[in-house]
Amino acid sequence: MSADDAQWRWVERYAEQFRACALKADETAVLLSEADSKLVIVNSARLALESLGAAVVDVKMPTPANPGPLPIRSTGASQALAGNRSAIAACATADFVVDCTVEGLLHAPELGQILDGGARVLMISAEHPENAERWPHDPALKDRVEHGISLLEAASTMTITSEAGTDLTIQLDGAFKAGSYGWCSEPGSIAHWPGGLVLAFPAANTVNGTVVLAPGDINLTFNEYIRDPITLRVENDYVVDISGAGLDADLMSSYIAAFDEPEAYAISHIGWGMNPAARWESLAMWDKAQINGTELRAFAGNVVFSTGANEVAGRFCRGHFDLPMRHCTVALDGDIVVDSGVLRSDLS
Repeated sequence: MSADDAQWRWVERYAEQFRACALKADETAVLLSEADSKLVIVNSARLALESLGAAVVDVKMPTPANPGPLPIRSTGASQALAGNRSAIAACATADFVVDCTVEGLLHAPELGQILDGGARVLMISAEHPENAERWPHDPALKDRVEHGISLLEAASTMTITSEAGTDLTIQLDGAFKAGSYGWCSEPGSIAHWPGGLVLAFPAANTVNGTVVLAPGDINLTFNEYIRDPITLRVENDYVVDISGAGLDADLMSSYIAAFDEPEAYAISHIGWGMNPAARWESLAMWDKAQINGTELRAFAGNVVFSTGANEVAGRFCRGHFDLPMRHCTVALDGDIVVDSGVLRSDLS
């Protein structure tokens, strides 16, 4: 058996998620991949689409060269389409797009054109499909995520605190507020799988305070747990100081500085996870090449603090960190929705 062979248990789980996206027999489904896509993911997705009767169209793009200076991981901003009009048109005119690119289309510049065409887009993380066995479709997750979004939309201020020392304030006026529950059934919508995340892309000059990354928190650019505390001081959206006694702070400082992009120090998005099937421990079980960390962004009660591109604030860059944190308290206009890493009962 080849490592690229699909297993029926993975095909069944993929098909379950595609059905949740309202995929019907005879709809056109584009299977979007690139040269570096994991074949086991592409093969599993193709069999799942065919098992549901979809008319499958393969769009496989070259993987562009990385101009450096460093490897880039887990950005949600695939470069694979590279503005190719034919590939974009194929996706935009499809009923359903299964996104198997390495980084995913969530922040890709071509996404707007694809969604404007009416396609539904489901991103499948570039990680071993065995993970999907643990993410059964949970219909109730949609109601919980939409409730979380409604709470976020009604708020003017979000605060994040922790016993480790985090004390961050986000003014939500002008922010883009959204969430994902893991499937997309409406034309012109996108989801990542697994879902279970509520977040805000703040407007410019609205984030201030201190973030302390504690041992056990996660740096998803490096696919590693934090070992030694890192303190980030944020002023008017920008991380102006990175300090800490251990290797983790040095690595973060060096990596972000290498891109020579001021926007890499700015806040991208901030939110919290809501998926009880997503597990904090899962990162420990996989080699780095086999994991992409979408699950780590979604585990229930975590806070995702992210730096880098933020279209709402007019900032674009390549340097990027997604930093899920445990044991934080999230309050919306003083109303606690996550208490020391535990979701409030109406959200759990």
